[in-house]
Amino acid sequence: MHIPDGFVSGPINAVAAVASVAALAYSLRKVKREFKDKDFAVPLMAVMAAFVFAAQMLNFPIGGGTSGHFLGAVVVATLLGPWSACIALAVVLVIQGLLFADGGISALGTNILNMGIVGGIVTYPVMRCLRAILPAGRGGYLASVAATSWFSIVLASSVCALELALSGTSPLGIALPAMAGTHALIGIGEALITTAVLSAVAIARPDIIPDWANLKVSEGATSTLQKATRGLTMAGLASAVALALFVSPFASGYPDGLEKVAEDKGFLETASEDKIVWTKSIFPDYKVQSIESEGPSTGMAGLIGTMAVFGFGFSVIRLMARPNIKV
Repeated sequence: MHIPDGFVSGPINAVAAVASVAALAYSLRKVKREFKDKDFAVPLMAVMAAFVFAAQMLNFPIGGGTSGHFLGAVVVATLLGPWSACIALAVVLVIQGLLFADGGISALGTNILNMGIVGGIVTYPVMRCLRAILPAGRGGYLASVAATSWFSIVLASSVCALELALSGTSPLGIALPAMAGTHALIGIGEALITTAVLSAVAIARPDIIPDWANLKVSEGATSTLQKATRGLTMAGLASAVALALFVSPFASGYPDGLEKVAEDKGFLETASEDKIVWTKSIFPDYKVQSIESEGPSTGMAGLIGTMAVFGFGFSVIRLMARPNIKV
């Protein structure tokens, strides 16, 4: 769902950029307050951002020559809150745009709006409402997460369709059904991945699950988590690296939902090369140019990107939100 340069008009991108900067500034302020006395939170957010980056490389086929990829905003929001989700997705999108030519730089604010704000912040109250009305226990918790994950994909893609229509790229009557319909299928994959990840977390590290999930956590879990920050960070980062290095080379090569819709509806050419704003990407298409073999080239690019997201995310969050944090 990464919008390239050329799909969305300058005025729409400008408005989205202002909204995204405001949302990120507010998110950093909220995170600084919420992370007080939680030494584990900042490295955990950086690890979650790295995991989202790695998981987004794993395109999965949905039929019709189309693929989808993980969004991940709901996973981060579930564990660390909506403001953290917005920041984490922004970190991922910056690295993807600058280093990998994935998403246009002129559309960076628009992509943050769609994936970070809509996907992470706007859908968060939906998840909390669903959790409040569904039965207590792990089943109700995972059901609320799954439904919200699916909804986050459909809503973000619908907002993208609106942006395309306002830009004159594709009429809303064409873009909206195509985007929402395609991403409704992708949303199923999003829900399955999100549920699988959070099921594993609930079993292995229930101390990370927030109180509103209404799961039983043993007393003293928070203090245990405080002491286990380094191990938790390294384990999470190792998992993200493994996905990027060893699994990403096997991702589907089909175009993703937005690219396929653009191809079918005749506006793919609006993202022509002359519209590209940033041409200095070091690893375009997630390839290391010096490595000829495609699999190792993709894996190495994924490894570099995962570490870049973690390092950039941790540095920015520590500087802006929690200057005295230690790992």
